[in-house]
Amino acid sequence: MKHVQDTTTLNNGVKMPWLGFGVFKVKDGDEVVNAVRTAVEAGYRSIDTAKVYNNEAGVAQGIREAGVAREDLFITTKVWNSDQGYESTLAAFEDSMKRLELDYLDLYLIHWPVKGKYKDTWRALEKLYKEGRVRAIGVSNFQTHHLEDLLMDATVKPAVNQVELHPLLTQTELREYCSKHEIQIEAWSPLGQGHLMEHPLLQDIAAKYGKSPAQVILRWDLQNGIVTIPKSVTPERIRANTELYDFELTAEDIEQINSLNENKRFGSDPDNFNF
Repeated sequence: MKHVQDTTTLNNGVKMPWLGFGVFKVKDGDEVVNAVRTAVEAGYRSIDTAKVYNNEAGVAQGIREAGVAREDLFITTKVWNSDQGYESTLAAFEDSMKRLELDYLDLYLIHWPVKGKYKDTWRALEKLYKEGRVRAIGVSNFQTHHLEDLLMDATVKPAVNQVELHPLLTQTELREYCSKHEIQIEAWSPLGQGHLMEHPLLQDIAAKYGKSPAQVILRWDLQNGIVTIPKSVTPERIRANTELYDFELTAEDIEQINSLNENKRFGSDPDNFNF
């Protein structure tokens, strides 16, 4: 990986940038417009939003203001839990597309594995995919058992599984399962919602390369074959999070970072959420 726009090839041949820009908890209006425009100007080509973030319209405006050709961008959004089910997912998709001002989407994800609903939701995603409205479909927050259940009936295999993943939650078994089934793992909250910046080991490794702990973690993602979508609203940080290509972690660095795993979640547990 030499460049911010380098891509991985998904299981259906679609190319997805390894590094993307997340907009979770970024307010609609000026905050998200400015953040997205800054990110695209800094070289990001992948933008990840969701219906429940309530900022799809601002994402659309930020993209428009950045002035990059649509075909050079990779846009992801997600169907929210209350919209899950076959018909309601199809309707939610149309609403998202209106807000995003798009005529096709690059990646559509099921946001959480809502019991009794996610299979019908997946059928709707398969329909959108087969109609060419979406270039790739996938899931978010699915554990191995959810994927096994989904794959029993799926006619299209998920291309991506976006999950909470960072050095305190390395998700090794899930990553192995996804790798075996050619499902690309993508990390949300790759920086552990900021909780990892003071970690002594990460600070030591960062000092060795003249980098920040955030840059070390994102580099660890990339070297582990994990698509990663850091978020920030600070222009300096947005740019700094792209400066990952002028250094390489050693096998020993990676081993040390792997050893930080505590199976610690800062977000909800996919087996126990109530929203």
